[in-house]
Amino acid sequence: MTRPTALIADDEPLLRERLRSHLARVWPELEVVAEARNGREAVELFDTHAPQVVFLDVHMPGLNGIDAARSIARRAHVVFVTAYEQYAVQAFEQGAIDYVVKPFDEPRLADTVQRLRERLAQASPPPAGSLDAVIDQLSLELRQRAGARAYLQWIKASVGASVRLIPVEQVAYLRADEKYTLVAWDGGEALIRKTIRELADELDPERFAQVHRSVIVNLHQVAQVNRGPNETAEIALKGRKEMLPVSRSFVHVFRQM
Repeated sequence: MTRPTALIADDEPLLRERLRSHLARVWPELEVVAEARNGREAVELFDTHAPQVVFLDVHMPGLNGIDAARSIARRAHVVFVTAYEQYAVQAFEQGAIDYVVKPFDEPRLADTVQRLRERLAQASPPPAGSLDAVIDQLSLELRQRAGARAYLQWIKASVGASVRLIPVEQVAYLRADEKYTLVAWDGGEALIRKTIRELADELDPERFAQVHRSVIVNLHQVAQVNRGPNETAEIALKGRKEMLPVSRSFVHVFRQM
């Protein structure tokens, strides 16, 4: 029989190693095919390796475990790893998603493994019933714990010999361009030295969304989304001719709109 496969995502190398060690004892036939340091890397490695189970740390820099789960959901069995047992415990207990608490407790992990084994043996897809509700509840609790956050209001860019302060609401999209990022806004285009990853962490997620590993789009500027093959899409922007790609890892953004 083919060995079950898993991906572990946690920004702490020691905690990844501890979880791997615990899993080796309680689920020796499991093959950990990849380890990720953050949510974006988890999504990319998931698309590459397609593991059956994904262990996602809730708190990770950049794209957190909740947002990564939105992309991975229903394509694998998701287990959240958290240091806060109070996170959506009732929702977890509905069985849509499982969770384990740090520091790891092997009996609790063994219970999770048993449920995963049963689901894999039945070849059943990840339960869809309350999956979105669990993710939404976790996302809300994370925002409440984080409190109000000040997001980027201006982008400073060099335009010719001058420095321009571009209001973020005027930005149509941002696209990675080798070592720079191209900013396209109502007044033209400019290159800045910040990376797409840095900008994704600094921009308001209610207005901006990453739709490709190299593209962030202003959702208020989206005129139309055209579905493509293999769960991809293209975006048409208001008043612009260019089309922006949406990769399958980020197409979930537009399912929620």
